Amino acid sequence: MNNTASATKKCRRTLSFFAILFISTQIFAQKPASGQLEKMPATLETNYALSALPPQLRPGATVYLLDPAKGYYIARKGSNGFICFVMRTAWEWAEFRKDIVTAMSYDAEGARTIFPVYQDVAAMRAAGKLTALQVRNIVVDRIKKGIYKAPARPGISYMLGPVMRTYPGTPAEHIVLTMQMPHYMFYAPYLTNTDIGNIPDGRQDGPFLVNPEAMFLGKRKAPYGYIIVPAGEKERAKIIADNKTLLQQLAAYSAYFKK
Repeated sequence: MNNTASATKKCRRTLSFFAILFISTQIFAQKPASGQLEKMPATLETNYALSALPPQLRPGATVYLLDPAKGYYIARKGSNGFICFVMRTAWEWAEFRKDIVTAMSYDAEGARTIFPVYQDVAAMRAAGKLTALQVRNIVVDRIKKGIYKAPARPGISYMLGPVMRTYPGTPAEHIVLTMQMPHYMFYAPYLTNTDIGNIPDGRQDGPFLVNPEAMFLGKRKAPYGYIIVPAGEKERAKIIADNKTLLQQLAAYSAYFKK
């Protein structure tokens, strides 16, 4: 069995995070890395961050770039309330890897309530004084204390980039994958797959619920849940085709983006 087939088989058992129907994956065997991140070239990071958004929202979006020594900073101030950035630390997993790279965006409500967690995590990692587990514990504690709050209204996070590298599953299957799975995320704090009729636990095609924070806070206490809607097959193909140059640039930047 080749790597792609093996990755697909694994993902079918971990659909609590991404719907398999539209996933294309390849596993790259790498040991978790620690320490300060490498700075991405600014133009590449900007273009990749913007790819998370639909084309019509990109001109007016605020772009955040990552300074590995300090954290996120505004590289371009926008006007439409949307922000975009490249996520480099998935705090829920308590690891400081160097190969987590995912373009993300939020509307104004997500920028207000969810993005501050990514900002603080990046700053804590950059300071180099805390372990990844300590950072996760701080985030969980701040959620419990109400310092980090759930979105106050419905909203959307676009993740329409042509490729991403992150964790697709749960702690039971601790792997990192490079994936092509453009999708839409609608805020759904404290919701479960049972609530939206996707049972057992998100293992059906179509919209599904993901809430990684539920691992630590309980299903009804985790504020950053999302209903995930994968892009349609034709839309996904168009996104990948339209971003051919970006995909080539990302592959040239790092081998883990190569398909």
